[in-house]
Amino acid sequence: MKQKLTEQLQTRFGFFLFAVVLFWLKTYFAYHTAFSLGVDGWFQQLILFINPIATTLLILGISLFVKNPKKGYRSLIALYFFNSFLLFANVVYYREFTDFLTLKTIFGSANATKNLGSGVIAMMQPIDLFYWIDAFVLVYVYKKFVSKNREERIFKKRWAFATVAASIAIFAANLGLAEISRPQLLTRTFDRNYIVKYLGINVYTLYDGIKTAQANQVRASADSSDMASVLDYLGEHYAEPNQTYFGQAQGKNVVYIHLESMQQFLIDLSLTDETGTTAEVTPFLNSLYHSNDSYSYSNIFHQTGQGKTSDAELMLDNSLFGLPQGSAFTQIGADNTFQSAPAILSETFGYTSAVFHGNVGSFWDRDNVYKSFDYDYFFDADSSYTLTDENSVEYGLKDKLFFQESAQYLEQLPQPFYAKFITVSNHFPFPEDEMNNTFALDTGDETVDGYFNTVHYADEALAEFFQYMKDAGLYDNTIFVLYGDHFGISSSRNETVAPLIGANADLWGAYDDAMMQKVPFIIHNPGSGTGQISDVYGGQIDILPTVMHLLGVDTSAYVQLGQDLLSAQNEGIVVFRNGSIVTSEYTILGNTVYHTQTGTLAYQTEEVIQKVAEIRAQAELQLAISDQIINGDLLRFYTPDGFMPVDKSLHNYVDSPTELEEDIAELGALNTSLYYTNNGVSSVPLYQTDAPEFPANKATAEGTVTEEQPTSEEIPAEQQTEIVE
Repeated sequence: MKQKLTEQLQTRFGFFLFAVVLFWLKTYFAYHTAFSLGVDGWFQQLILFINPIATTLLILGISLFVKNPKKGYRSLIALYFFNSFLLFANVVYYREFTDFLTLKTIFGSANATKNLGSGVIAMMQPIDLFYWIDAFVLVYVYKKFVSKNREERIFKKRWAFATVAASIAIFAANLGLAEISRPQLLTRTFDRNYIVKYLGINVYTLYDGIKTAQANQVRASADSSDMASVLDYLGEHYAEPNQTYFGQAQGKNVVYIHLESMQQFLIDLSLTDETGTTAEVTPFLNSLYHSNDSYSYSNIFHQTGQGKTSDAELMLDNSLFGLPQGSAFTQIGADNTFQSAPAILSETFGYTSAVFHGNVGSFWDRDNVYKSFDYDYFFDADSSYTLTDENSVEYGLKDKLFFQESAQYLEQLPQPFYAKFITVSNHFPFPEDEMNNTFALDTGDETVDGYFNTVHYADEALAEFFQYMKDAGLYDNTIFVLYGDHFGISSSRNETVAPLIGANADLWGAYDDAMMQKVPFIIHNPGSGTGQISDVYGGQIDILPTVMHLLGVDTSAYVQLGQDLLSAQNEGIVVFRNGSIVTSEYTILGNTVYHTQTGTLAYQTEEVIQKVAEIRAQAELQLAISDQIINGDLLRFYTPDGFMPVDKSLHNYVDSPTELEEDIAELGALNTSLYYTNNGVSSVPLYQTDAPEFPANKATAEGTVTEEQPTSEEIPAEQQTEIVE
């Protein structure tokens, strides 16, 4: 047996297969020990197991094309060491930065030397020897068993080509399995982890290289003259602020609440379930919507494309659209120059900024993109929250626990602050959770049934958070911006939803699908007393200038493509990434035009044709200008007076809680955080949640004696006064 194995190793193809198996097993080991890929279930484990095969065959197979046997063996060993170095570099880099290497990091970053040079030794661990032992085993086997008795005949090219064909076939099968588990994997890149998990390190590196080359080509061809058309557009379409509201919220904290998959039809909707119980789906959101302190909108549409949530964030922070294909966050966001809300408010009024998200920081490449936006801190699942199977769903920490755990960081932020909370509980596929179910629905579609329950749960979490803000004394000095990021129910399920919202499923059509793209948008400004429900038509692109004007920021010099929704000059044209358009008069879906107010077809009169052509031209220009800005990174050529371009090197989100602690220690008496102004009395005990997974609630439910969460009445009087004030 040993003799037969030795004879096989002495052949070119036998030695090649030995190398392939070695590297395959090493890579699979690295997946489980060095990276946190979030593998769930046997199917993803199967994909993870097979994904190194195709590229290992392809890369090492290059050696089979070398005619000279001696050079062929040596080429194989050289390729093996090269591939090992790529894997090892990612292992070490991931250990420090919880991310994979990009070509920009290796070749184009000013920090590359620091990241990959002097700091490497400090980052290495004893286990790292494992990533090289196999390479030296390969050399040893070659020296011991192969070099003197190697196969000397020239390897036939048809077998080399057959190896390449096999690698392509295996990759196609791998990609097919990956698409089953994660559709549109390569067109909608959520996270670098996903590419590695489903297709492997080598495919990720190749994919990153292609995307980098594409972006660099467009970026390289751009120059400062391209800003002329952008500035002309902005000058023609700038909407002057309404002086009645301009500066109304100046100096207040800003809290953005990202309402995952929340749609406008939920507002004021009541459902009667199978038990005969009737209840509001979003009672708390309804109360905010109708508050005298809220500017609420009934005709705001999401304008996200394939980037979904990340597109919404791009628009909310920058008033720029996402890309026609893929996500701007993952493709070019980390390298572009932006004039984002956190940077503007920091330089204008000295705001501190932070993002709170109960998922991993690398999802949508947030841990890199937020640096370009100038966020000071990013509290994520990697460093700031503890996730378990019980307290989390597929996309992160459950909302009630997420808000509660975030209080410890929020109270430490120097005021005024700009904070964004990204919720995840109401995320597709809206899984049933017996501990948090309210409605016993049976529509025949589990996704639809689950949606209304996760929406209701998210609404309850929101109510708890607002109560905390009041009890802690932050509420009155905060303006809250609540927005739905995109649809939750896809168009294919709208006919199932129709009867629940009082619509006729038999008459449902494309116009109705378009109207379902409305999302809630509420600006809640406590104490304003000038709230209203507006029927103005707008989109997420318009939210930033609206909020900035309420905060007293003159946006005329900044590159923002949206228009203030409170301005009399707002044009009310909503364009979607797929080219559809909605105005108060017409809804334009491809070549079909509807009257927006009635949903009836618009007759193609000369007047209608001309008006629609004008609307199309204006909408298409807005998208084109946005693409021009993002693809060409044009903001690097234009800096408004008084604005300093963002220095991304100042931000590192590896451990934001510790970084925040160190920063506020340096402030001393200049610290304006709630915790400091309360003389070190924490407001966290004031947070009340009924989440069954919360330790105190869980202990009570199990009959364990535990210290209850104190109410505001139970806090010592002197401390209570400090917190309220």
